[in-house]
Amino acid sequence: MMKHVAANALTLAIVALLMLGGLLAMGQRAFYSEGPLEQAICLRVAPGANLRTVTDRLQEQGAIANATVFRVGAQHTGRADRLRFGSYLIDPGATMDDILDTVTSGGASTCGTEVQLRIGITRADYIVRELDPASSRFIERANLPVASDDLPEEYQAVAQQPDTRFRITIAEGATSWQVWNALRHAEFLSGELVDVPEEGSLAPDSYEVRRGQQRAALVADIQARQTAILAAAWENRQEGVPLDSPEQALTLASIIEKEAGGPLELAQVASVFYNRMASGMRFQMDATIIYGITRGEGHLDRPITRSDINGVTEQRRHGAIEFNTYQIDGLPPSPIANPGRAAIEAALNPADTPYLYFVADGTGGHAFATSLADHNRNVARWREIEAEQRRQQGG
Repeated sequence: MMKHVAANALTLAIVALLMLGGLLAMGQRAFYSEGPLEQAICLRVAPGANLRTVTDRLQEQGAIANATVFRVGAQHTGRADRLRFGSYLIDPGATMDDILDTVTSGGASTCGTEVQLRIGITRADYIVRELDPASSRFIERANLPVASDDLPEEYQAVAQQPDTRFRITIAEGATSWQVWNALRHAEFLSGELVDVPEEGSLAPDSYEVRRGQQRAALVADIQARQTAILAAAWENRQEGVPLDSPEQALTLASIIEKEAGGPLELAQVASVFYNRMASGMRFQMDATIIYGITRGEGHLDRPITRSDINGVTEQRRHGAIEFNTYQIDGLPPSPIANPGRAAIEAALNPADTPYLYFVADGTGGHAFATSLADHNRNVARWREIEAEQRRQQGG
């Protein structure tokens, strides 16, 4: 009798072990298999959140099918107590193992709210935007001028969130004064920024930064990137380019940046300058006149006059006549803006064209010409376009 009972007990134990093994195998498959999420989501892990809170949120958002398996898997792999706060993009079909890696590995948030300091060529703004996980595109929520000392509560509430990301975007063609002025007003940066960086020394790009990051250290990083870009472009310059130094290339690139109508025109505009140099012509570019008057501190709020071209206005008072390429031969003494990588590369690898002239054509680009007669016809057409635009605007 006792043998029979013992045999039955052993059988039940074996069955139980087999069932447990089967459950473990099923759980393991579920943990490492593709998850049920059909559309990307943004998962926010708040400071101090525990595993149960995160698990419940994942199940509510349809990212996991079994909360128990997720929690047991987190415990088994030693990640249950390693959650890092932030906002994380969870991709469609992410496995439980993938999700745990995302929320425990730390690093910068990959979605959620971002405050962007956008430094353009006319103004600087705070852009509050949020990533839409479904489209992977940012949706703008607010746009505020940087110079404002009294930022609204809506901005402060977002900016003070511990998982809000910060980004600084510098547009191609922005001047060093414009960048310096925006950075010293940026409320999320710290430290002094006493001197305006050298013109042309800042690499236009998008930079992710931390709240409290030192302004001077950030500028040094941005300058180091521009130095590396210029060095690489100089090393790969077109054979026979008649420039004596990388610094001359940077100056030429800054003029190309300000004069070109877009990235597709950069190499063409560069060719005009080289053709003019070969012909003994002056550059005669309006952007250099404007820089001589403003020194990059804002914009000239009036049309260029004949006196400006002749160099008898603010240029002489500022001692900046050397920037007026209607009055000087060759390049001005320094850049007139911060050129981007593409403009620097175009300055050292110009297109092969016969062009000597260009003027706006009303489309955002330019009409190029090889002769003064053709150029004058293009200018006349542009004047007609300008007049029509003024009529349409009621001016």
